[in-house]
Amino acid sequence: MSLPPTARRMWSFFEPLHAVTYFTPQVASAFEAAGLTGFWRRYFAGRAAALGAIGPGPVTAAFFGFAPAMVSRALPDVWSRITPPAALDVRGAGANAALTELLSGLPPATVADAADLLASAARAADLPGRVLAAAHADLPWPRDPVGRLWHAATILREHRGDGHVAALLTAGVDGCESLVWRVGVDGGRLREVTQPARGWTDEEWQAAARRLEKRGWLTAEGVATGPGRDAYAEVEALTDRLAGAPWRHLGDAGTERCAELLAPLAARAWQALPDDNPIPLRRPRP
Repeated sequence: MSLPPTARRMWSFFEPLHAVTYFTPQVASAFEAAGLTGFWRRYFAGRAAALGAIGPGPVTAAFFGFAPAMVSRALPDVWSRITPPAALDVRGAGANAALTELLSGLPPATVADAADLLASAARAADLPGRVLAAAHADLPWPRDPVGRLWHAATILREHRGDGHVAALLTAGVDGCESLVWRVGVDGGRLREVTQPARGWTDEEWQAAARRLEKRGWLTAEGVATGPGRDAYAEVEALTDRLAGAPWRHLGDAGTERCAELLAPLAARAWQALPDDNPIPLRRPRP
């Protein structure tokens, strides 16, 4: 079986390293110690903090898939509970603690070399039009290897996400439609996780489904049609192309070495991630 495109393959390695941000007790405890409770407060404060104390409008635009009402419940209220600089510090410290524990026992040189290569890729990310990636790239780089590893993974994750939003806009879909479409491609099984995680009502979800049905991309049962799958594959292929600059910078040999180093780290990170999550990657099966 052939390997997936380079950018997609590398995403499967760095995304789990970033995703510990949302699902580990170390990050939750760090935010709670700083006075911020609740999963979604942590999520919106931590991810949006690089943009400053902004309101719901820019966050709805940048995060794309979230219902405006859900974003407005969190922002700008979270900034009365924690400042953006404090949220950044807490988030980074919690992620560092989580990864340090998860990567315990691996050779320190493996972690350091992986961090160096991933940081080199992240520094080469093309940033025009990539608001979230650029905001995180502007932040100071941690000095320690685990901190650099997480920061690089975060920049690359947001870089890919920014490009994915551009690809979805090119396809002419809005935030809710993009999720209904993705769930339809997966046969409808992920709706019970995806819809509440992004805050859309049943009425909004069904209206988006009807719009996609009119385009010929979904059946009446919410399952993607052949043309719908083809169009979705085009979005994913464009997302991969838009995510390619960091790996072109590393070159074939550097990228392969980075993948080799990241594979055992990503496997450790997956141990902390729940199966029922809205991230469009799934735990590798043996």
